[in-house]
Amino acid sequence: MAMQLFESIKHLNEFKQEYWKARELYKILEYSEYNKFIPTINKAKIACKNSGQDVNLHFADISEHQKSKNQYWDTQGQLLADMLLSRYACYLIAMEADSRKEIVSQAKTYFAIQSRKQEISEQNLEDTKRVAIREQLTEHNKDLARTAKKADVRNYGEFTDYGYMGLYGMRNNDIVKHKWLEESEKLLDNINSEELAANLFRATQAEAKIKREHIRWQDNASKAHMEIGNEVREMIKKIGGTMPEDLPKSENIKEAKKRIKQNKSLGNKK
Repeated sequence: MAMQLFESIKHLNEFKQEYWKARELYKILEYSEYNKFIPTINKAKIACKNSGQDVNLHFADISEHQKSKNQYWDTQGQLLADMLLSRYACYLIAMEADSRKEIVSQAKTYFAIQSRKQEISEQNLEDTKRVAIREQLTEHNKDLARTAKKADVRNYGEFTDYGYMGLYGMRNNDIVKHKWLEESEKLLDNINSEELAANLFRATQAEAKIKREHIRWQDNASKAHMEIGNEVREMIKKIGGTMPEDLPKSENIKEAKKRIKQNKSLGNKK
């Protein structure tokens, strides 16, 4: 019953992202007035900030006209302040609300379960993206190596480092240290899908440039690789993205593959 209540006031925006309205939630949580609900929201905001989350991403202030109906048409009344709440915001609100109310306990359970489902869904999506892009990058790195060899590149490790210097501003060994990876850990196996995609673009475009411009010899090829890496870096900077060296390291991609395999196994059992 409680699940149906909270589902009934759930909304979806144009991007299919779900949200709840504070003026609808306070009634279900049995607050007599919206103004008496505000202190609970403020406590939830503090909890959100303390958890390291961006408060504005979870609590968005809006204003809407109060609607009233007469016999013939809808009319718009006074402008009312309201707030759009994420699932996480609703969970924090439930945690700060009066736990003596049965509906509040039900709210805690509902939003906790839904938040966990979302975390699992997001993890599954990231795992799938990581594995897919990593496999593509493996194949394109082989193509790049073959192209570099035809261009008379004798020191492939140095050639690769020039690409990293363009994209990261540092060599592979320095990137590994910067991200606090073990020396035995491979960089490309311990980064997220966003960073993998940047490296995939670097590799494909470096190969294309060497072929297109008929580049030959170690120095020329390394210079071209560095230029491509730098172009990708500048593009990331231009669109306001996070520099690849500043993206957090990820657990080894083997763990992502394990989860994908487990999810498939569970899916087959159902």
